[in-house]
Amino acid sequence: MSNNQFTVPSPPEGQDLAKTPMRFEATPIPVTDFDRAKAFYQQLGWRLDIDVRISDKLRAVQFTPPGSPASIQFGPAGAAPLQRLIVVVEDIEAARAELVQRGIDVSEIWHGALGQPPEPGRDPEGRSYTSQASFTDPDENRWVLQEVTERIPGRV
Repeated sequence: MSNNQFTVPSPPEGQDLAKTPMRFEATPIPVTDFDRAKAFYQQLGWRLDIDVRISDKLRAVQFTPPGSPASIQFGPAGAAPLQRLIVVVEDIEAARAELVQRGIDVSEIWHGALGQPPEPGRDPEGRSYTSQASFTDPDENRWVLQEVTERIPGRV
């Protein structure tokens, strides 16, 4: 496998960055059955923030992954399932093992550098952003565990 190198300018040179802080807080994910989806995300061990029935036709459900500042909110089905929702973990093997222990069907771990096809197993060099595993929720929204041990400069 070739060792593709890429550089990220830090600070981002020549970029006109916004001055007003903006924080990504939540994203809706399409679900067909709120109770089934709620049971799945509870099985993951994610924190249930709210479950409020506003009317017979409107319900608000929100979960937050452990340690994450961003959450998911259940939205009505209709759109295509979301793909490659990335959840960053420090230890992909431990994260995968915990999910499997919780009864979640998680893929085997794979790794791949930019522009290269994925290969089985964790990245032998332990590089950040290259080792991954995935799982889907009952509505086929696809989540990817991505191991990050060293952040791109300028990232939180």
